[in-house]
Amino acid sequence: MQYDYDHFAADNDKICEQTCDEHEVSYEATEKRRLLLPNSLALDSLTLFFKALGDGTRLSILLCIDNEPMCVCDIAETLKISKYAVSHQLSALRSFNLVKYKREGKRIFYSLADDHVSDIVEKALDHIME
Repeated sequence: MQYDYDHFAADNDKICEQTCDEHEVSYEATEKRRLLLPNSLALDSLTLFFKALGDGTRLSILLCIDNEPMCVCDIAETLKISKYAVSHQLSALRSFNLVKYKREGKRIFYSLADDHVSDIVEKALDHIME
């Protein structure tokens, strides 16, 4: 593979332009911020959460059921993918506590686990549509 070192050097110069001219650390600010950071267990959970959202099919499913519960058959038809693929992704979404289900007779309807999931997905979509 051929690397464009001139392009890399130009990018590196831009990064250097965005840093402080002098190395002066504000220990009060850094300690205050450090105390606000989540612990490693919470950070690992957050990483898994975003990993769950990092799949186009899973995101499509979440968007499908954002406003109204749907069964696997209807989700599959909406997204034009197999029921097996939908079931597989719903299982993953359930393991991340992003969806819940309710049985009505022989049908199972899936919906978002709570308003937080809806808010995150909608805000992310709003952000990229700007």
